Parts: sequence; structure tokens; C-alpha cells
Amino acid sequence: MNVYFDNAATTSVSETALNAMLPCLKENYGNASSLHALGQEANRVLDEARQTVASLIGANPSELYFTSGGSEADNWIITQMAYQGRRKGKTHLISTAFEHHAVLHTLKKLEKEGFEVTLLPVHEDGLVRPEELDAAITDKTALVTIMYANNEIGTIQPITELAAISHKHGVFFHTDAVQAVGHLPIDVKAQGIDALSLSGHKFHGVKGTGALYCRKGVLLGNLIEGGAQERGKRAGTENIPGIVAMAAALQEACDNMEENAARVTAMRDKLIAGVLQIPNSRLNGDPVKRLPGNASFCFEGVEGESLLLRLDLAGVCASSGSACTSGSLDPSHVLLAIGLPTEVAHGSLRLTLDEVNTEEEVDYVLEKLPGIVRTLRNMSPVWEDMIEAGTAQAY
Repeated sequence: MNVYFDNAATTSVSETALNAMLPCLKENYGNASSLHALGQEANRVLDEARQTVASLIGANPSELYFTSGGSEADNWIITQMAYQGRRKGKTHLISTAFEHHAVLHTLKKLEKEGFEVTLLPVHEDGLVRPEELDAAITDKTALVTIMYANNEIGTIQPITELAAISHKHGVFFHTDAVQAVGHLPIDVKAQGIDALSLSGHKFHGVKGTGALYCRKGVLLGNLIEGGAQERGKRAGTENIPGIVAMAAALQEACDNMEENAARVTAMRDKLIAGVLQIPNSRLNGDPVKRLPGNASFCFEGVEGESLLLRLDLAGVCASSGSACTSGSLDPSHVLLAIGLPTEVAHGSLRLTLDEVNTEEEVDYVLEKLPGIVRTLRNMSPVWEDMIEAGTAQAY
């Protein structure tokens, strides 16, 4: 059996999205900036897609800018709001210690330009404490950017409350909602979100397509100079097939969100319960305030990369919180941010499900994973040391 449990990394393109984009590749292939009939038809479907995506997150179409994905949207809004703040003497930016690198690396770049950055702790449960945000804001704060749901451990932040605290102090609030859009109900107006980033391939759209929502009244600077596309803010011929596919995929995801969430949550909970039967294993993040399909684990005495390779041989696609860079194995910054020791964080495994997965696939993973962990531990001197120290038992 082949099992794909890496949906937080990317999802398959849905039939709905594929069928929506094909006419834009074959018949309606015009440039939306052209004045002839074919171009104007392309412009019409572009407008329709913008209206669809905007309405599904509670925004107005004029507040939505199409991008190449979430990373571009994050970079755009964070740098723009930082520079706008600096012109008013505000050079302090607030985020969290376990953001996506699209946010953290942008903040690091801004630090080199003289900005002060505060990264809030996320604690063992992977959640931001609203009172800590309240205490961190100063009269120099220009921006608060906090992700809606974490890409590794799936914890969902109290976004509405965090936005309200930011606004109490007159501070702009952005959320990287790449993992949340299409999986959780979102209303940017009702929740007080000033700006939001999303990416189509996280909910069965195509890669290379995303969007930035930025509320009306914000003077958003240009990202790319050139033509008049995206109201002059992001020049370049629009990726209409990808945009149309994203809109169709998001419409389908939102139409079926409640049903999908219930089914995926049930599979996730079964998976979690089964995996936690493995000795010296732990679930990362809050057990309840998490995305429906996210299950993140650590296994003591096991190295994550070896675990992934063994699972791959068994036909299971998954991911780990560790990454190999320049020949050295570094643990996930997310797992370190929630307080895990380095040696535990090295043994991480992220299994992410969605509605295309089945209970039979869950059963297959639960059948294969314990034996793989046992085999790797039998080869591990770390596990042997743990047994000798009495912190683990042979099984």
C-alpha cells in the first residue's frame, strides 16, 4: 500500500481544480490585460476567481492580491508594514519563535536594517499567551505577525483575541494562514485580521499560486514594478489557470469543510491513540487546539531522517521536524521553541492527513510504524544508554 501523509507540505490537485483550470490553458488562454475578446474573457474569469477567494475569507475583492504563494505574501506585507512603521518612528516588530521561515527570515533581514524584533514564546502546548502579547507591545510597535496554525505541530492560535489586543494598542495585525485556509472557518472582518497570507496548494489547488489579503485603507507599497496588474502593486502577467484552480479548490474545501473536518479529525485521533502506544513517544502540541489532520510526534532514541527513510520503503510518505543541512543534522526550530530537548527533537515525525485519506491507510501506518521504531531503537546506542539509565525499557 502507498500512503501519502504529508498534506501539510502539499496536497494533490483536486479534480475540481484541474477541471476549472484546463479551459484557461486550452481555450481561454488570453492575457487579461489585452483589449480583445479573448483577453477580456480572461479578465472576466480572473475577476470571478478574485471574488470567490475574497468572499470565502470574508474580504472584499479589492482587498485581495494574487501572489506566487504564501512566502511571497508574507515577505510583501511584513516588509511593507515595517517600512511604513519606520516612517512614523515605529521600529519594533512582534512575532513568535515558531513561525514559518518565510516570516522568521524576513524579520531577521529587517533586524539587520535596524528594526527590533520580539519573538513571543509558544510554550509546551504550542500556543501563544494573549497576555504575553499584550505585555510585549510598546509605543514603538509597528506590526504583530502571528501564524494562524503551525505548519509542523498544527496548533491553532487564538487569532481573534490576538488581533483585538494588537488593535487595542493601535498596531497592525497580520497572520500567516497558509495551513489554516480551506481547513478552518475564517472571516477576516469578524476576526479583526488586517492582513492574511494563503497558498493554493495547501487545499488542493496548484503550486505557485497564493494571495495576500490586506484590508482597505492600508497604503500597500508595490512588490514588483512594471505593468498595471494587481492594481499596479504586483506587475507581471497573471497566472490565471493557477488562480482559477485555487478559487475552485477553495470553494470546494469551504463547501465541505465541516464534513471533512469531522472525518479527518476522527482519523487523526485514531492515529494519535495508536502511535502513543509506542513506548517513549509523545504528541507535540495541544491535543485539541490543532488542525484536523495534523499529528506530530517525537520518539526518544530514534533519529527522524532514518525513520522517514524506513517509512518510505514501506510506502508511507511523511515528514520530519529535522533537516539535514551541510552534513549536520539540525532539530526543528518549532520543536525547540516548545521546549523539547535537542535529542528528543531529533526523533520527530509529522503525519498530516486530509479528506482524500482513508481509515485503511491509518491502520496500515499503525501496523508498520511500531516495528520500524523498534528496529531503529535496537540499532541506536542512545536507546541502549536510556535502557541502562532506567529511562526506557526494552520491548
